[in-house]
Amino acid sequence: MRSKRCALSELDLLSDNMTIMCGGFGGVGSPPTLIQWILDSGIKNITLICNDAGFPWIGPGKLVTEKRVSTLIASHIGSNPEAGKQMHNGELTVQFYPQGTLAEKIRAGGMGLGGILVDVGLGTSIEHGKEKTIVQGKEYMIEPALTADLSIIACKRADSYGNLIYDQSARNTNPLVAQAGDVTIAEAVEIVQTGELGPEEIITQGVFVDHVIESKGVDWKWVWELKRES
Repeated sequence: MRSKRCALSELDLLSDNMTIMCGGFGGVGSPPTLIQWILDSGIKNITLICNDAGFPWIGPGKLVTEKRVSTLIASHIGSNPEAGKQMHNGELTVQFYPQGTLAEKIRAGGMGLGGILVDVGLGTSIEHGKEKTIVQGKEYMIEPALTADLSIIACKRADSYGNLIYDQSARNTNPLVAQAGDVTIAEAVEIVQTGELGPEEIITQGVFVDHVIESKGVDWKWVWELKRES
């Protein structure tokens, strides 16, 4: 079984105009090393799919602040004033979805489904331009599934095959995002040999993960070391 552990210098996956999906919730559970890698690459015009816009210098918010993102698909942007400013200035296109709808659109993409049916927003401006259908006499809007050229996620522990364990609430959207990318990279605080993780602990199976890199994020390592010592 070939190891999926690698260094970022080995990967040639980034380009302008690509769609990137990022795990995390308000920066918690976002992969800091991978986000910095994208920043350092200089790519631009990214379509970014994530739960939120993070904070100006935390999580995927860094990509927004540096104006690398042209379209943001998220549930809210309130914690990142830079995202709001760019949206109002016409520099950033933002597509908002209720958090549950966004999560389900990502899950559908990972499962190979074409989309989901929702009734949230019927009778409001949200339904403008949406396809609709009737199921058992009830009207629904058709929301297309979401996928990405690249998914980047963060986890507490990974084995060399890409099986992943998350750190409590830092799990959030990461398992869904892991399944919805054409290529998925997992950033792990600790990487062990295949077989060292307990089968019942594994949340994301290695079949969904293409590459595993070691996290260089000070925040993640500090949290994990503190918990190990306590």
